[in-house]
Amino acid sequence: MNEDAVQIVARGPRAVAEAAALAIDANLLLESVTYSILEEDEDRGIWRIDAFPTTPDEADGLVAALGDYPELKTVVEKLADADWLAMALSGLPPVRAGRFFVFGAHDKGRAPTNTVNLRIEAGAAFGTGHHGTTVGCLFAYDELIKARRFERVLDVGAGTGVLAIAAARTGSAKAVGTDIDGPSVRISRENAKLNKANARFVHASGLGHRLVRDAAPYDLVFANILAPPLVALSHDIKGALKPGGFAILSGLLRTQERRVLAAYLSKGFRLHRRLHRDAWATLVLRRA
Repeated sequence: MNEDAVQIVARGPRAVAEAAALAIDANLLLESVTYSILEEDEDRGIWRIDAFPTTPDEADGLVAALGDYPELKTVVEKLADADWLAMALSGLPPVRAGRFFVFGAHDKGRAPTNTVNLRIEAGAAFGTGHHGTTVGCLFAYDELIKARRFERVLDVGAGTGVLAIAAARTGSAKAVGTDIDGPSVRISRENAKLNKANARFVHASGLGHRLVRDAAPYDLVFANILAPPLVALSHDIKGALKPGGFAILSGLLRTQERRVLAAYLSKGFRLHRRLHRDAWATLVLRRA
């Protein structure tokens, strides 16, 4: 692979695409790779993986991982020398998820008057509101706050900060977000200012940061990350929650749902609800 920016696209049957996505998740050399999986052609049953490697080694690793699935048609496309991320985001439509309306600067004039409007600028962070996992979390949260309010909310792997900002905008007195990616923390703070939301974000791995500890225990924890860290953090997330508190977990494929659910049930959680969107799952759990 050369050092030019590339996009790797793989198309094939859903089961094969989901298996390939699991292989990417399990590959430690590819843990930082950004990719998505979605249904491209419902009539023909075609699913698509889009991956954006940032180094030649990641590109080679992705090609090798996808090459293990001959039913996938995989191509490597060179990205034009342009701000392709900004161009892609500028074409994204706004998203409605329950009472929440998530939009970018290009759709500022389209925000309704009867919704909680969240202006989210993604930059290089995850969480524009378009991904099935983020939408699932917003729908799940919207359903929960019909019956209760959550005074203290933690967002693990906050990305753009959209979930913590949503909580702050709907009455949470304390909303804290963490992310292991420094640029994402900067972007989430900027989004909090854009939305005049009292949400704080810290650069941290896990739940050990002083700000996170000082605000505990929480009434609700969001964790929209990957399946392996969801499993690894099950004990810490339980410890951060009040008894009876809720956890909204996503970032996992439907095929990973059983593994993640088992980890939390073993810690004394009960399944409250599950949501599916495309290949993705969102779990709403309650600490016993």
